Amino acid sequence: MDNLALKPDDRVLILGGTGFIGKRLVSELTGRNIRLRLLVRNPSKVPTTILKNRDIEIVKGDIVSGDGLKEAVRGIHIAYYLVHSMGSKSMFKSTDFARMDENAAKNFVNSADSAGIKRVIYLGGLGKVGEGLSEHLKSREEVAKILSSGKLHATVLRAAVIIGAGSASFVMFKYLVEHMRVMICPKWIDTKIQPIAVNDVLAYLAGCLLHPETAGKKFDIGGPDVLTYRKMIQQYTEAVGIPKRIIFRTPVLSSLLASYWAGLTTPVSSGLAHALIEGLRNEVVCLDDSITEYIHIERIPFKAAVKIAVSEKVKSACPPG
Repeated sequence: MDNLALKPDDRVLILGGTGFIGKRLVSELTGRNIRLRLLVRNPSKVPTTILKNRDIEIVKGDIVSGDGLKEAVRGIHIAYYLVHSMGSKSMFKSTDFARMDENAAKNFVNSADSAGIKRVIYLGGLGKVGEGLSEHLKSREEVAKILSSGKLHATVLRAAVIIGAGSASFVMFKYLVEHMRVMICPKWIDTKIQPIAVNDVLAYLAGCLLHPETAGKKFDIGGPDVLTYRKMIQQYTEAVGIPKRIIFRTPVLSSLLASYWAGLTTPVSSGLAHALIEGLRNEVVCLDDSITEYIHIERIPFKAAVKIAVSEKVKSACPPG
């Protein structure tokens, strides 16, 4: 395992470092004095705090086309793969995102094998593999297979809904619950789910980097609560102090219609809403807890995670000073 361990002079590559999880992971790892390299499409959109950090290198490129990958992987031993498309803005079904994800993963594996990268840590989606899996979750599973097909050792983390300010699924959930006193929901309202706080996700991602014995393994990660979406809605109202919602379950509301409604009532586009809502029909519960053998954390309960996420949103809306 020594050849898979992080060395003091190593620089860690993050693909997807400007996304919801990526930006937080950059802060988490630099706080641990870990040197980083980011592959980004548009360096001008990278926050100034990152650009000025001497421990962070920026490489311009595009993983889908392969541009800049050769430079990005040079001298790297460990990488994080946080890249995933969510579809178009249109609510009508498109599998173009899956093809882009597949191409991006293959481009990385080919470059990583050539450069001699030893490890990759991937954050994928939780869901029972098989018939009925949503296109979004199928794509994440396919990316996991591709990343595990190369010479490098892949650590795959699979998470359900991530609770944190800026998470697309949480933003959609938050707006729907807060703006609808009466909710008419499809049968997935009683599907089981094991949401996880974003801070716990970061702890697991950083923990895998520091524990080389997690290399080559797949882990389910989730919070301490297994809920249904119905219970999530009611616990959310309790966490933020608003009246409980009246929920009606109906078998006639399609995911397409629900996506259209979500696109009208939330900041999330209908296309993204469709990708997220399609996944709600899949039970997303951890089937094993083997991650606890390597990484020990005090997991944040759902209601506490909601309070943290909502307070973050409030703080981010306040002017500096």
